[in-house]
Amino acid sequence: MTANINPTVRKRRLGAELRLLRKASGLTSTQVAERLLVSQPKISRLENGQRAISPRDVRDLCTIYGVTDQQVVDSLMRMAKESGQQGWWNAYGDIPYSTYIGLETDAVCIHAYEPTVIPGLLQTPAYAHAVIQNTIPPATVDQATTRLRVRLRRQHRIYHPARPLRLWVVLDESVLHRVVGGPDIMREQLEHLNALGAEPHITVQVLPYDVGAHPGLSGQFSILRFADSPEAGVVYVEGSTSHLYLEKRSDLEHYRTTYAHLRTLALDPGSTRHFVAHAIKTYINADASPLRHSDSKEPQGSLQALPLTR
Repeated sequence: MTANINPTVRKRRLGAELRLLRKASGLTSTQVAERLLVSQPKISRLENGQRAISPRDVRDLCTIYGVTDQQVVDSLMRMAKESGQQGWWNAYGDIPYSTYIGLETDAVCIHAYEPTVIPGLLQTPAYAHAVIQNTIPPATVDQATTRLRVRLRRQHRIYHPARPLRLWVVLDESVLHRVVGGPDIMREQLEHLNALGAEPHITVQVLPYDVGAHPGLSGQFSILRFADSPEAGVVYVEGSTSHLYLEKRSDLEHYRTTYAHLRTLALDPGSTRHFVAHAIKTYINADASPLRHSDSKEPQGSLQALPLTR
């Protein structure tokens, strides 16, 4: 694959450009589908970046939309060709969250809120293995091994020497107390979390129980931003069987405002490291769950319903 070309991002950006051209032409997706002799859902999938499109189809769409600038047509056709290439994740077979991986790979900044587990980019191998093993039943050994390899490969993004990902994570306090894999694995994971949180391009904040109700109670989400469109972006909302990719300006503004509130309510990064260090002590030589050693009011939850990307 050509360096610095991300097929997932190319498909989504090409789809967005084609949507703008269609709307400027005054045509509906149904009318375009009728002219191309295809189904309306196909046009929708193309515009949403969920389906690859051939350069020939792009050329035909430009004709329908009345695009006469050959430079624009050539640019879109080139983008279509690039969108058909393979990302590194394709080598691992059918990964259900490959669209997200493509976006994550191209992002320059991610703001994430996580209420249940350590985010995948910050997981140790042992913690990641324990999460995968308990959240993808009845996964085979080969499937679990593939998921683990993909998760660890994703982490290369935060160590990229030329352009490390700017990662800002807000964690609910329950993440520190949920025993994933046992006390030793939890101790190692939280020590790793504190070490990464000290890196200049990574910020970690903990949202303690005593803040009470807060805007993040509805669940996990991530806001991804890209170099060529800093004011735009994608909100990723993860589900057990399906995921949402939100790009409307109103959706982005809603989640950005929500994230700003969560950052304000959470402990600052320095206080977070002290808070995590205290949690680490509960796992040293622990023979039981840390919840038996703390005055936490939050019950320990189950991992069974957690989505796969994490």
